[in-house]
Amino acid sequence: MNLLLIRNLQTHIYSLRGVVKAVDGVSFSLNQGETLGVVGETGCGKSMTALSILRLLPRRARIVGGEILFQGENIVTKSELEMKSIRGRNIAMIFQDPNTSLNPLFRVGDQVAEALLVHARIPKRDVEAKVIDAFKSVGIPDPEKRLKSYPHELSGGMKQRIMIAMGLLHNPKLLIADEPTTALDTTIQAQILELMKELKTKFNMATLLITHNIGIVAETCDNIAVMYAGEIVEYGDVVSVFNNPKHPYTSCLLQAFPSREKVFCPIAGSVPDAIEPPSGCKFHPRCNFAKEICKKRKPNLVELENTGHLVCCHLNGDGE
Repeated sequence: MNLLLIRNLQTHIYSLRGVVKAVDGVSFSLNQGETLGVVGETGCGKSMTALSILRLLPRRARIVGGEILFQGENIVTKSELEMKSIRGRNIAMIFQDPNTSLNPLFRVGDQVAEALLVHARIPKRDVEAKVIDAFKSVGIPDPEKRLKSYPHELSGGMKQRIMIAMGLLHNPKLLIADEPTTALDTTIQAQILELMKELKTKFNMATLLITHNIGIVAETCDNIAVMYAGEIVEYGDVVSVFNNPKHPYTSCLLQAFPSREKVFCPIAGSVPDAIEPPSGCKFHPRCNFAKEICKKRKPNLVELENTGHLVCCHLNGDGE
């Protein structure tokens, strides 16, 4: 049984201009110990997918269809009280910017202790020891001293380590990391990614890594899901997708990645209007291989010859 199984997830945002289909029929699965990277341009629905899993949607957003099965139970139908027992304990999330995730008015030790006490009844005298152990597990030097620090006294990398420590307090089965290195410099990025790989192996937890950096996916992930305009357009193991991309958008993403071996090639055009997307395949206005059918009929996400490699394209997958 899959640890996480998402079927035809649809999350809409109700704005003054109209309805935004932020997540439009997304389906994928995640097994224990697996790392799945979700990539795509800004606004493609990566973060909304993650927030849908935790049911932490913005005020105007709603899950309007589909299933989110975690350990065989549908999260979509659970009450808010039931979700509170899942968040943090079974599913944890690391957000993009640690600078805005920590409260500047409280010491970091107190904030981590609060997260610990939400799901566990621990004597007060033992709380500090538990927090110190959590800090040690993510490589924070001099953890006894860091307990008393305020967020502004710490570097960005140190703050992100604290957020990771907070997320792993209860040994969750699933860790969602939403752009965990975006606000960090390159050297610290590498340290945080290496730490996450070590912790994944240590705790055998599944990881959903959301990023726009395909280099990070190549380094850390087992499988990859490429999203465009609220949909998954390609899915497969990292080696297969990177070496033999089947969707034109995936090919464009790889060509746009900086490299000394090839000429930089930006993706033509811009992302489609979220409220009034193009008919048929949403990528067809930017695609060099678009045919007439691409403008008229939306392709389905289909598997290529029992390989586990899925593509949503008339050219390579759902062709006629």
